[in-house]
Amino acid sequence: MVRDFSDRPVPRDIIEAALQAAGTAPSGANLQPWHFVVVSGADTKRRIRVAAEAEEREFYEHRASPEWLAALEPLGMDSKKPFLETAPYLIAVFLQKYGMLADGRKVKHYYPTESTGLATGILITALHHAGLVCLTHTPSPMKFLNEILGRPDSERPFLLLVTGYPAADARVPNIERKPLSEFTSFIDS
Repeated sequence: MVRDFSDRPVPRDIIEAALQAAGTAPSGANLQPWHFVVVSGADTKRRIRVAAEAEEREFYEHRASPEWLAALEPLGMDSKKPFLETAPYLIAVFLQKYGMLADGRKVKHYYPTESTGLATGILITALHHAGLVCLTHTPSPMKFLNEILGRPDSERPFLLLVTGYPAADARVPNIERKPLSEFTSFIDS
């Protein structure tokens, strides 16, 4: 994950192929409780940035605990999010707690959070495999995405995936990852 994106255009067919891969994710009762909104227009990206930065300022100034802010400090994060306009694509991932039939009846979705998470993981992997970089951005709350992107109340923003090529001077935060032994157990008997 990087925060420094190039404005170099990304061919739309790369994004479409990655979304096709995401659509193959397993889901509860095969109801596929996700919706992806792909944003490339400058005006819409600007509106998203303004709304996201407002939420982020509120988070950094009022909602985040001192411990949380200390955990974020080594990553160099703050409320400014220029990458929301620089990156060629923003992919808003929405989770659907229920679907709607043509006659207006609701259909309950089973395991929508897990299912949407699986689809998003496949999407990120496909984008990385295509040579792109991503940033999972989750300003909270994200309800502004429903309004800006015209999504119904039956959908909840899951995350905003910033997507494109890395900037020439992109830097990946110097963070350590846990070794395999700290997050994996093997049971052989």
